[in-house]
Amino acid sequence: MSGGSVAIPDDQAFASFKAECLCEEGWNVTYNKSGTTVWIQSLDEERSLHKIKCRMVCNDVSAETMYDVLHDTEYRRKWDSSVIETFDIGRLTVNTDVGYYSWKCPKPLRNRDVVTLRSWLPIGKDYIIMNYSVKHSKYPPKKDMVRAISVQTGYMIQHQGPNHCVLTYLAQVDPRGSLPKWVVNKSSLFLAPKAMKKINKACLKYSEWKQRHNKAYKPWLFPEQTTLPIIPLCELSVQRADSLENIDESCLAETGERERDSD
Repeated sequence: MSGGSVAIPDDQAFASFKAECLCEEGWNVTYNKSGTTVWIQSLDEERSLHKIKCRMVCNDVSAETMYDVLHDTEYRRKWDSSVIETFDIGRLTVNTDVGYYSWKCPKPLRNRDVVTLRSWLPIGKDYIIMNYSVKHSKYPPKKDMVRAISVQTGYMIQHQGPNHCVLTYLAQVDPRGSLPKWVVNKSSLFLAPKAMKKINKACLKYSEWKQRHNKAYKPWLFPEQTTLPIIPLCELSVQRADSLENIDESCLAETGERERDSD
């Protein structure tokens, strides 16, 4: 979202996001294995600003379950090992809210966080969830974190059958400052496929977990269930890069610490 003021995405915004998820022209494939494909689109070599797109074929997960898992903040705290803190701040409409998310970055980089406006929309049997960064006076940047910017990030879930879907993750994120090239390479060759695999694994365990954790509570499907306070649009503004501290981590070398998959 590139406008000056905060806007709630309309049907055209969702259609544009869907079209970009489906388009492969102008994208470079960096990974293609076991039903998962990753593309990169470099936007600014100087600042490592890029778009990444990751698509995964799920032969054992329904679109409905995938949609629930990507929405369920409480469940994310259980399966997402990179999360430091995540919570919903408030709502704007029945399908738009504002939330906070912080995550661990590969060492020796500093950890990142974002405040985003998130919107979601079922389209037939498919679903889209997308977000972009906003500023909220009660959630300023933290001293021990780097406030990243989601220019536009989200998921498209395509229904392919009763227990079969295709998940596409599309992200244009400004991580702030200059990042070393190994970070971009690691994201496309290792971190993105691993993250998609973890989402798929989380989906397989969701039904059993949800039965024991407030099983009827799904405010993303039943907005009347939400207890989030209403946020006036005037309390938000678009988060811009020039208002944040510029962090230069371009000279940091990758540590020898090995990544361990939990499988």
